[in-house]
Amino acid sequence: MTSFVGTMPTIYRVLRLLPSSPLRHALKSTALIVALLLPCIAAAQAEDLRNVPFTHTAGLALTLDAHIPDGAGPFPAAVLVHGGGWVAGDKLEYITYLFQPLTDAGFTWFSINYRLAPQNKFPAAADDVERALEYVRHNANRYKVDYRRIALIGESAGGHLVSYVGARNSGKAKVAAVVSLYGIHDFVSACVAWKPVPTEIFQLFGVRVIDAETAAILIKASPVTYVKRDMPPFLLVHGSKDEDVPHEQSVEMCEKMNAVGARCELITIEGAPHGMDHWEPHPEFLWYKKALVDWLKKTLK
Repeated sequence: MTSFVGTMPTIYRVLRLLPSSPLRHALKSTALIVALLLPCIAAAQAEDLRNVPFTHTAGLALTLDAHIPDGAGPFPAAVLVHGGGWVAGDKLEYITYLFQPLTDAGFTWFSINYRLAPQNKFPAAADDVERALEYVRHNANRYKVDYRRIALIGESAGGHLVSYVGARNSGKAKVAAVVSLYGIHDFVSACVAWKPVPTEIFQLFGVRVIDAETAAILIKASPVTYVKRDMPPFLLVHGSKDEDVPHEQSVEMCEKMNAVGARCELITIEGAPHGMDHWEPHPEFLWYKKALVDWLKKTLK
């Protein structure tokens, strides 16, 4: 494209050498139209971007990867948040199984990095998710995003983060939908079920045991605390045989949301353990991808 644009002056010089005629005028007009349309054609092409900084905090640049569909847009968008127990992982781990389904469905999507524990205690990671949402909204035109149709999608630790941010749904970090795959929604009940408190919880909160003081910390970080009627619609996806995050976590969140008049749907993958990476080798589990995309299309229409 660029090289063709660069040849336009030469084309015009050649046209000037032709004798004046209707053909010359027609060719000149055609060349002008092509020159004007080329930038628009280039802008409509699909793009894949890597390591784009979306915020700087404590001297650290946090980055995202993005896919922008072919076409003029604006498109529905998804901000993807990886798992890793709040202490590991990055934008190219765990969550990647959703890249192709969202691409095929015509979504602009962003996969983000966030600050990890134990160096960064909660709510640092949630703050970073909010900064990513603010960045996407502020740059909606650049990424061909319909800012009214932005969804948050996360898995495992990322599932907790998107549910927490989505349930609070505050300021410029508001979203139109939330998809949480096997995320924690009630840290108190989860810690009671785990026994003893997992190392990741200590690294994230500094909590080793559950008592009156530490329970208050866990309650504040639990998405169920922020359930209200006007929160965005949620889709929860969870394996029935999850040994890391109890399936009951998603059941509890959905029941509490529906009880107050909010919208929540739960997809249970029968027999599935924790993690899309463990689902991928099993064709009988993979129907969740179409169900997830179908729910997004219906909810963001």
